[in-house]
Order: sequence, then C-alpha cells, then structure tokens
Amino acid sequence: MLSYILRRLLQVIPVFFGATLLIYFLVFSMPGDPILALFGDKTPNPAVLAQLRAQYHLDEPFIVQYWYYITGVFRGDLGTSFSGRPVAEVLGATLPVTGRLAVMAIAIEFTLAIIIGTISALRKGKLFDHVALIVALIAIAVPIFVLAFLAQFFLAIQWGWFKPTVGADNGWDGLWLPAIVLGVSLFAVSMRLMRSSMIDTLNQDWVRTAYSKGLSRGRVIPVHVLRNSLIPVITNSATNFGVLLVGATVTEGIFNVPGVGKVLFEAIKRGEGPTVVSFVTVFVILYVLVNLLVDLLYGLLDPRIRYV
Repeated sequence: MLSYILRRLLQVIPVFFGATLLIYFLVFSMPGDPILALFGDKTPNPAVLAQLRAQYHLDEPFIVQYWYYITGVFRGDLGTSFSGRPVAEVLGATLPVTGRLAVMAIAIEFTLAIIIGTISALRKGKLFDHVALIVALIAIAVPIFVLAFLAQFFLAIQWGWFKPTVGADNGWDGLWLPAIVLGVSLFAVSMRLMRSSMIDTLNQDWVRTAYSKGLSRGRVIPVHVLRNSLIPVITNSATNFGVLLVGATVTEGIFNVPGVGKVLFEAIKRGEGPTVVSFVTVFVILYVLVNLLVDLLYGLLDPRIRYV
C-alpha cells in the first residue's frame, strides 16, 4: 500500500512540469499584448510599457519566462497578477469559495444518485424507474445556464427560499442555490451508473447465496449490494469534483460567486500567464490527490481490490 501511494505521488512530478509548461506555452502564444490591453483606449508612454514588460519578464523569450516562473514556484512565490496583487493571495481568496461550492454540489449529486439510483434498480421496469429515466434525460439535456436562471427565478425571486446572488455572502449558507443547480445538473449520470451497477450486483451468485443463508433484504441491500455498487458512482463523482474545483464559470457568473472560475476566465482574457499557470498547477495537484484518495477508497469498498 505504501509503495503504491509513493508511486502515485511521484506521478505528480511529470504531470506538474508537463501541465505548467503546456499552459504557459498556450498563454504565451495568445495574440495581442497583455500589457497594452491594460490601458484600454489610452495610449501609454513607451517607457512605461517597457518598464512593465521588463517587470513581468514579457520581453524575455518563452523558455526564460517559464524558468523565472518555475523557480519562483519552488521558492513559494506564485507570481504577481497584472493588477499588482500576489497570485497566492488571489488563489487564497477564491479557492475556498469554489471548494465549498464543489463539496456541497458533489454531496447533493451523490445523495440524489444513491437514493434515486437504488430505488430505480430495485423497481426496475416500474413507474418510478421510467420517471427517473425521464428526469435524468431532462437534467442532461437542459443547459446549465437555463437551469440556473430557472432556479434563480423560481426558488429565489418568486418563492424567496434563497438569495438570488451570492456576492460577499459566500459562506456555506450563501452557496445553497448554486450548489443545488450544480448538483442537479450532475446527478443524472451518477444515478444511471448507480442503477446499472446495482442491477448487475443484484444478479450476482453471491447475492442469491446471501438470501439462501437466511439474510434479510434489509441487510443484504444496504450492507452488501449497495457497498459493492458504489465504485462507478464514486469514480464519476471524483471526476466531477475535480472539474468543479477548476471553477463552474457559468454558474459562478450567474450567481455572482467570487470563485476561481470567474477569476481564471478574466486572467485568460488578459493573458496573465503567472495567474493562469499558478491556478492550473494547484488544480492539477488537487486533482491527482483526489483521485489517489478515491483509488484508496476502492479497497475499503471492495476488499478483493489489492494494490500491487
């Protein structure tokens, strides 16, 4: 187990360098002058332009810029945004908000998927199963911005259950509405995975053996069948969690959530290399660690899985 964890952690090294180099190259290759864009329609002094380009090393070749960035990372310096604010400070202000939103959305998705998927599997071919399929297809087909606007209009404006926007109130209580929108938009795939996995598990010989030994349905389903059916759902939820950490840009924009999606989108538009690459670097590391935890969780859910 320990050697497996060490090997997975060592895999972060090439992923780290590959991701940062690729993203930095893409940002470097974007057309336009990011420093000139800061002045808008004004005509800046050439000396000021030269000073700013030198300050951010934009007058250096690509590989030199990347070297300045990567050496700064190893010193604990993620760089400075074009607004003069340290990238680490920007990340520290936005990542916790997006992290809370992602955790709440995944909790809602996972809960809906387990409950509805389990009932659909136990009532295969019946009315509940057909209704759940229709709801899942609608959730998949409806764009996230449509779902967000509908939830904002009915749940917040018409019925007053939630605040229509988040803004400064970005604690756990203030993020319920965007979390519900994200959770509902994501649960359909996990629900269908749960249903399929549970139907497959119910048809296994060991389940029939458990019933023949006198175990009750109330013990076989939650303790044995449900536990062995969770792996596909956990895998899909872990992938969704990694995606949400990068920032649900559309949802954050509609609900005015001050998360990483909004900041990252603006940084890409401005061509802020250090900001974009630093954000992506943190996301890559978090994504790898989340997947490592999920792999280790497999062994707890299914004792037959061994890490060699």
